[in-house]
Parts: sequence; C-alpha cells; structure tokens
Amino acid sequence: MAELETFRMLIAGEQVDAASGATFETQNPYTGRPWATVPDCGPADVDAAVGAARAALDGEWGSMTAFARAACLRRLGDLVAENAEALARTEVNDSGKLYREMIGQLNALGGWYSYFAGVATTIEGRQIPSPNPNYLVYTRREPVGVVAAITPWNSPLLLMTWKLAPALAAGCTVVIKPSEHSPASTLRFAELAEKAGIPAGVVNVVSTNDRDTAAHLAGHPGVDKVAFTGSTATGRAIAKAAAENLNKVTLELGGKSPQVVFDDADLEAAANGIIAGVFAATGQTCMAGSRLIVHADVHDELVRLVAERAAKIRLGDPNAEDTEMGPVANGPQYEKVLGFLDTARAEGNTIAYGGAAEDGLGGYFVQPTVITGVTRESTVYREEVFGPVLAALTFTDEDEAVKLANDTPYGLAGAVWTKDVHRAHRVAGRIRAGSVWINAYRVVAPNVPFGGFGHSGLGRENGLHAVDDYLEEKAIWVELSGGTRDPFTLG
Repeated sequence: MAELETFRMLIAGEQVDAASGATFETQNPYTGRPWATVPDCGPADVDAAVGAARAALDGEWGSMTAFARAACLRRLGDLVAENAEALARTEVNDSGKLYREMIGQLNALGGWYSYFAGVATTIEGRQIPSPNPNYLVYTRREPVGVVAAITPWNSPLLLMTWKLAPALAAGCTVVIKPSEHSPASTLRFAELAEKAGIPAGVVNVVSTNDRDTAAHLAGHPGVDKVAFTGSTATGRAIAKAAAENLNKVTLELGGKSPQVVFDDADLEAAANGIIAGVFAATGQTCMAGSRLIVHADVHDELVRLVAERAAKIRLGDPNAEDTEMGPVANGPQYEKVLGFLDTARAEGNTIAYGGAAEDGLGGYFVQPTVITGVTRESTVYREEVFGPVLAALTFTDEDEAVKLANDTPYGLAGAVWTKDVHRAHRVAGRIRAGSVWINAYRVVAPNVPFGGFGHSGLGRENGLHAVDDYLEEKAIWVELSGGTRDPFTLG
C-alpha cells in the first residue's frame, strides 16, 4: 500500500498538528481508498486560530495600508497560478473532480485575488453634509474583524477564495475550516500565505472531522462574521450560532435550479447546456440546473438529445484527459444519490437513461441520469439531489413556465433557452434567482455577484459589493467651533 500523504494546519503562521495529535484519513473517491492524513483538531486548536487571527488584526495586518494589502493579494494570486498543477491534483485526489476542470479553475483562480486587490484600494468613506455648520461629518469603512470561513467539499479552493479574497481586501483576518471530506487542498493552499508576504495569523486553516468542533468555530465569541457555503440545513444551524453573538453571516446554500427551454430554442445548444448544468462536476454544484422545464412540443426531442449525449459521457479516472465525469465525492453522498433514484422509481417516475450505480469502475460512480414522468410533487423534482440527476417537466405557455421555475423554496440560479430576444429578457427578469443565464449555463467571474434568493442563502459573493459584507461603517463627527453648547439638547 502506498504511503499516505500528510498535511498540517496553519495557525499563527506555523504549520502545526492538532494539539491532541489526533488525525483522520481522507479518501480518494475514485479508488475508494484513503490517500492522505490530516489533523483532527479540537476546540483548543480553534481557540488558538481565532486568537491568532485577533492578534494579527490588532497588529501588523491591521496597520497595513490598503495598497500594501493589495500587493499581498496580487502576490497570492500569482502563487496560486504558479502552483496550479499541484493544487489541482490535490483537489482531484480529495474530491474526485476532473483534472481538466480543476486545472482550469486553478489557472483562473488568481484572477479573483487580482480583482479584489483592485477593490481593496477603492474602499473609502465619504463626507456627509451636516445639519449643524459647526460640525464636519465623515465616514470610515473598517474591517468587520475576524472571519470564520466554512467551506464545502465540492469546489474547496474556488469557494474558499470567494470568501478569502474579499475578506483580505477589507482588512479582515480569517480562520478557514474546510470540509472533512476534502480538506487537503485548503491545507496545501495555506502554505502559500506566508510566501505572499501575508503576516502570520492573518490566514489560519484548521481541519476537523468533529461536528462539535466545527460548531465551536461557527459560534465562537471571538469571531465577528461567518461566511459559509453548504447545505441549507447546515446553513440554518450556522446562522443560529452566529445570531447568538449577533454576528454577520454570508450563506451560500442549496439550489434546485430550473432550465427553462421554449419551443423555439436551439435544441442542440440547449441539450449541451443542460449537460453542462447537471452532469458536469457530477452534478455536485449548488447551481446545478437539475430541473428541466421544457415546452411540451419539444419535450420528447430534447429528452432524446440529452439522453443520447448522457449515454456517451465517459466515466472514469478523473485524472485522465478523456474522462468527462468522475465519481461522487464521498460515500455518504453516493448513498444519498442512490437513495433518490430508488425514491424516483417508487414514486412511479420514468428513468429515460441511467438511474443506477456504475459498477466495475471502483469508487463512487453513479450513471448520469435523466428522469421523466415527474410531477411538481415528485421528490427528485423538488429536493436537491447534488448528483448527476435531471428531472424533466413540461409546460405549454410562458406564464406556466415562470410559475414552475419559481415553484421552489430555493432561488440560486436558472437558465432560459429561446431564440426570442424579447422573451429571453422578459423571462429572465421574472425568474426569482440570483443568477440567470440566457442560452448558457454555469458561468462565473470574480466581478459578477453570486448568491441566492429564499432558501439559497443570504448575501452575495463576488462582485464589487462583496467586500461590503466584510466591512463596518463608522460615522465620525468633528466639532469645529471649539465652543460649548447646551448639554441638555440634542445636536
């Protein structure tokens, strides 16, 4: 058996093990075997990381200018690009994501740090007209403080960066806790912080396999803001923990996103976009376009096109160049996806393609699956599967299509497929979701906000205003006359 790779945490600028010496193994979902050992920290380690973040905030980092912070962010972005290969391979080993996708993500990821480096130098207050001529009134925008960034297993470094880059631009310090299912790439990333010239304690990374320890971080009294990406159920728990401390939260949660296809759409293009939306990344994205809402006149043809392409998707080793879909990222999620498929059969839905585990490949493989014959109440149509499963439902007119698209507690993303430019903009405007693509799917950028309505979360990541969630605004009044006033009147 090959020797397992060993990773360490970053606390106060030092590579450390858990204080208790405890570790846990992380599995490669393609082989189904452990490939790395990581620290299993406890509450004392979290306390140390939060304390280090607070000390850095009160120390060198807190006194740095925005231009100095921006320089650190640019260097960090350059280092990510220089180390893209190693980081991408680590993510493939840990989460089963395709190398072809992860190397693309990592090559682009430095752009987020460059973008927010530019944002850092634009953070400014303003002078406010005073109702009293004897006062100068102005505002300062200051970092919210110590941020707990709790990240998921499906795209660890990308979704971590959506929190870390704006937090550092704002002048905050951060304690990152990656998912226990894919912690290794974040621990490897932590090694780049010191090389970028970021002072010790500004970026801390802890890993744990213990839910109570994770909850300790979310509700830590030394934390000023929590930024989380993950399930809606966990997001609610984190919001409650943060509320006990009256802390800010950014929550990027689940989705059950619609792809609305009208009868005039380019069906070949729509089929390709649907494949990208629900089978790319093995369907393990919060924005997965897992509800196909298609005009009745083109339903059969579109389902045929999607099913034919699904049948040709190459499953296999995520490191291989010709692989198009890798395994589900971990055992619990694999069992969950298969459970949804069993439920679909029990509810009388029709499996147009797939619908089972892919035996013979090893690891946690599930066939890309297309399901028809669903209703608005079907479990596979209503609940987030987080796997390669598409559920199709028909409509007959535009109003019905919009009603179906919005018939969900979620509101993260969606798409409209049509050649009618008027209808495209009209329907996109009526869909209640944070991101809507027209004749496209699954495109993101550092300067475009991302987040959801309803049960899909609170706040927005990316874009110019993402940094606002990491800032507090302070009003300053300066008395100019030097005189005194009646102390028993206001103003």
